[in-house]
Amino acid sequence: MLSSPTSKTDLSDLQNLKVFLDLKVTEYNQPGFIANDPVSIPHLFTRKQDVEIAGFVAAVLAWGQRKTIINKCKEFFNLMDYAPHDFILNHKESDLRRFLSFKHRTFNPTDALYFIEFFRHHYRRSDTLEDAFLEGAKISEPTTESHLITFFNNFFSLPDHPRRTYKHIPTPERKSACKRLNMYLRWMVRKDDFGVDFGLWERIRMDQLVCPCDLHVDRVGRKLGLISRKQTDWRTAIELTENLKKLDPKDPVKYDFALFGLGVEEKF
Repeated sequence: MLSSPTSKTDLSDLQNLKVFLDLKVTEYNQPGFIANDPVSIPHLFTRKQDVEIAGFVAAVLAWGQRKTIINKCKEFFNLMDYAPHDFILNHKESDLRRFLSFKHRTFNPTDALYFIEFFRHHYRRSDTLEDAFLEGAKISEPTTESHLITFFNNFFSLPDHPRRTYKHIPTPERKSACKRLNMYLRWMVRKDDFGVDFGLWERIRMDQLVCPCDLHVDRVGRKLGLISRKQTDWRTAIELTENLKKLDPKDPVKYDFALFGLGVEEKF
């Protein structure tokens, strides 16, 4: 059951809540949202593999102020001459030296170099990063929990992986809410006509996606009665998503736009 929200607006009725959030989705799920959000980074590219790589790095680095995140991502891809897939497959050992000074918060050169190593390993045998979320996953499950666990295992399957990089790639097995990877999956999987999300991937369903549960979404979700758990973990993200499915069972994660917009733009 959805609890009554503590907002001044009367949203206790489920239908009223749906109408309210649908309006907010329409307001924020539009091209004007892109420029000031990390999703602007993959939008710099058109080639599928470039979009996948840029989106993944942008999602992982999405920590802190959005302006800083965007600037650090641009710095990262400038080191790849804005051709990430080509750089990944064809760089020389000497080309990697340029990453030795790259840092964003706790993401350091060791992490950057392992990301490049993993991407090179993966794209030498596959033409899409989607495969890394599917190989070994229980693809018929109602959520992407198995996909995220599978990706974690695949990402760290190389024998020389640094353990410090674990902090940047979460997994539901460790009870993480996996907010950045859930955001990345939203970008890659969701399909609509509004141009923010890419909808590049076909084998993960929109109704399997789990809502990214960042600080702002978490706060607004609690205020609207969509979250009751005290802590914020994987089960919290599932609880939020299950309640959003009551509003739209086929595309629950579209409400990420509404919750995030309410939290960041409107200080709801």
